[in-house]
Amino acid sequence: MIDKKLLSLLVCPVSKAPLEYNAEQQELVCRASGLAYPVRDGIPVMLETEARQLTLEEREQLGRQ
Repeated sequence: MIDKKLLSLLVCPVSKAPLEYNAEQQELVCRASGLAYPVRDGIPVMLETEARQLTLEEREQLGRQ
C-alpha cells in the first residue's frame, strides 16, 4: 500500500503528470504518458527504464474512469 500523502507528491518523471495507484498490479499508473511504474516492497521505482507501457485496453479502461 502506498501512503496517500506520498502519492499526492509523486509525479511521472516523463510527463510530470499525477499518478494513480493500482493496488492489484502493485503499480503507479500515469494516464498522460501511458506508463506504469512498479512498487516493490512498498517502494515506488520511478525509473522510465523500469516502467512498462500500458496496453491499449488498459489505457481505454483508464479513460472510462
